[in-house]
Amino acid sequence: MGERRDGAAIRVLLVDDHQVVRRGLRTFLEVQDDIDVVGEAPDGEEGIARAEELRPDVVLMDIKMPGVDGIEALRKLRDLGNPARVLVVTSFTEKRTVVPALRAGAAGYVYKDVDPEALASAIRSAHAGQVVLQPEVADALLSQGEESGGQGRGGSLTDREREVLALIADGRSNREIARRLILSEKTVKTHVSNILMKLDLADRTQAALWAVRHGIGA
Repeated sequence: MGERRDGAAIRVLLVDDHQVVRRGLRTFLEVQDDIDVVGEAPDGEEGIARAEELRPDVVLMDIKMPGVDGIEALRKLRDLGNPARVLVVTSFTEKRTVVPALRAGAAGYVYKDVDPEALASAIRSAHAGQVVLQPEVADALLSQGEESGGQGRGGSLTDREREVLALIADGRSNREIARRLILSEKTVKTHVSNILMKLDLADRTQAALWAVRHGIGA
């Protein structure tokens, strides 16, 4: 079992309907000192059950699976309040499915032909609260907000909202932001809602990407 410097390994669950893929991912990850593969599942339904049972830190989730696919599994995990960060695993030809997966709650994605070090790096980044995206998908997400004027609305943010936005870009939860800024979680939620409204963005992922592109936060 691998360990991080703080003594706890990043617990990873593999969800893919191809055993060969799961075996390959496990082989990649077992050589990492700070990552521990705690379980596997062959489809979305079992993946949900295993995620609830094992409470992994990160889930590697295939998108296209029989029965409950990856996007539906993501939505169900979100509805259950499962805290795992989910990275969808997709092929280059399935890029169009990535944006719906992000909308469903994914923390990012990796391609199936990713090299071991890049995969491990993506898992560490997702676990740290960062959004793991390739540039073309980041551009697609941002354009959805910026087409309606989000890019030019940054000047309407208050200083406090810019502080909150920077912490969103750093992957911080509302609770962590509240502690950092000495605010109530309710107040932070209000700031987040105002940020999304002012920038005409749909969710925290778009907000984080907007912030990074415009030099705020991470």
